[in-house]
Amino acid sequence: MSQVTSALVKDLRERTGLGMMECKRALVEAGGDIDKAIEELRKSSGMKAAKKAGRTAADGLVAMKVENGFGVVVEINSETDFVARDEGFQDFVATVVEKAHQTRETDVATLMAGELESSREALVQKIGENISPRRAGAVEQSVVGGYVHSNNRIAVIVGLSSGSEELARDVAMHIAAVNPAVISSEQMPAEVVAAEKEIYAAQARESGKPEEIIEKMIAGRVNKFLKESSLVDQPFVKDPDTTVGKLVKAAGAEIVEFVRFEVGEGIEVEEVDFAAEVAAQVADAS
Repeated sequence: MSQVTSALVKDLRERTGLGMMECKRALVEAGGDIDKAIEELRKSSGMKAAKKAGRTAADGLVAMKVENGFGVVVEINSETDFVARDEGFQDFVATVVEKAHQTRETDVATLMAGELESSREALVQKIGENISPRRAGAVEQSVVGGYVHSNNRIAVIVGLSSGSEELARDVAMHIAAVNPAVISSEQMPAEVVAAEKEIYAAQARESGKPEEIIEKMIAGRVNKFLKESSLVDQPFVKDPDTTVGKLVKAAGAEIVEFVRFEVGEGIEVEEVDFAAEVAAQVADAS
């Protein structure tokens, strides 16, 4: 025990980012050998990170980088918004998006291989929550612009055939706010249109009107749905007197593609009984 000094504990904490008691315990078990303590902590860190990986991470941040006609956006999930505000977590997100931009890699498994995965595991160990890089997307066009909402939970990158980055950013801001499904109505999947028709048909037939009137009602509602869901037909958020399509066309440009990420969208969060969770943690600790 005399081999484990406060200076050693402080040194180990600075090198691992772990808590004082955990560092002290590791040093005691390693007989004061700091390198051995680090080795053992890395082993246990891997095991703890694996355990935490089973927990749902539906909070977190999105980040974006756009430069020279190429933009990437990533989503990194945490379990709570408290961790999303952590400086270490934010630095990790910045590192991931920087590497994604440098390598132009959007496959998360490939992107995270090597040093980034080691950094993730160290962060899991330090913070005590599951950290999960969920997805990455990219746009490469003649003109690329992007927008990240102030809460860092919605990010959009837009590719235009021509025009300016400012125009692309304005379109990205609109997409962040309105969340269109497609660029134009022609891109709407046929199965989505068919499903909407079924819903409108059922509603229209309840009116008891003649079939020819019902068909017109269905067609009108489908057209309304397509316009509301299609980017180019939507009233521009900064000037509702024009549409996004007209705005871009006036600049001699065309919207080619966009990527929109919102933190946690599509993730099912399991409701956990708090008492049962505490009991499970006690059981794990014993």
